[in-house]
Amino acid sequence: MRILVSGGGTGGHIYPALALINEIKKMNPQAEFLYIGTKKGLENQIVTREGIPFKTIDITGFKRKLSFENVKTITRFLKGVSDSKRYIKEFKPDVVIGTGGYVCGPVVYAASKLNIKTVIHEQNSVPGLTNKFLSRYVDKVAICFEEARVFFPNDKVVMTGNPRASEVLGKDGLKGKLSVGLKPGKKSVLIVGGSRGAKPINDAFLEVLPQVATKDYQFLYVTGEVHYDKVIDKVKEVGNPDNVIIKPFLHNMPEVLSGVDLIVARAGATTLAEITALGLPSILIPSPYVTNNHQEKNARSLSDHNAAILRLERHFSGELLLKDIDSILLNENTLTEMKKASESIGIKDAADRLYKLIKEIK
Repeated sequence: MRILVSGGGTGGHIYPALALINEIKKMNPQAEFLYIGTKKGLENQIVTREGIPFKTIDITGFKRKLSFENVKTITRFLKGVSDSKRYIKEFKPDVVIGTGGYVCGPVVYAASKLNIKTVIHEQNSVPGLTNKFLSRYVDKVAICFEEARVFFPNDKVVMTGNPRASEVLGKDGLKGKLSVGLKPGKKSVLIVGGSRGAKPINDAFLEVLPQVATKDYQFLYVTGEVHYDKVIDKVKEVGNPDNVIIKPFLHNMPEVLSGVDLIVARAGATTLAEITALGLPSILIPSPYVTNNHQEKNARSLSDHNAAILRLERHFSGELLLKDIDSILLNENTLTEMKKASESIGIKDAADRLYKLIKEIK
């Protein structure tokens, strides 16, 4: 089987694509892949590092209001379609999959016009412009949240979940805890704002650092590399409690996630796929700076089922953070019920479902 994949712009589009490729390789070692991205995009670094054949097109996203830049974008789109058709004819894929980001637009559109079977994968509860546009041309639309179904032609939609969920399963949680200095047998909360961190979450936690020292549970506090030095300077002023471990970044996130009892995080689609696959309770502070406010809508899909506590950034504070953590970790019934609710939402076999869909339409 030959599979062409396209997705870019953010890790939320790229990592699900890589997770799918890795899982398909396990199930079908003979499968061949080509990835189409952009030269300037994050996918250029990440995908090529994985040793996956990689081609590029030049494309930018549409502005949501009328502008001359959109005229240039249309020109780039048409050129991207032409380049994509050339790559497709050379590679001869059985299926083309788009995992989101504007780079998918010309690639998947070109495949549909060449009568190649096509699938788009929507990670969020509210789709972006590219996937809305492509849904008219593709054979199937794979979704991760039921809330996304209404945005697409119903006869094309299939609930698959996010392939990233598969990558956190089966990890050694104890090994993960020990690797970052957490004590085994003691309840643990992971506070993280994504790979670059989130200043409002950092500020809230630093605000209550003296009170944190009195807690009977432990904290793994991941600042994000860009914030780490400033956080450490602030911590030096008030002292670093014994029950707080501070890291700039985690390279073994799946293992660590498997070992903690609670996570405080943003509400990106990949994060939610991972934590629900593990049945992990969460306190979610959605980023208000994303398109269509989709993180808040992602988070509500968990909080509405009592799998998470949702706190909007504008109402968030250190005092509220500690109150919420206490309400979960100091109440065994709440902790157990939230775990069950989280696990009931999670789709652990997402990669299998998506691969099955690919084989069915091939």
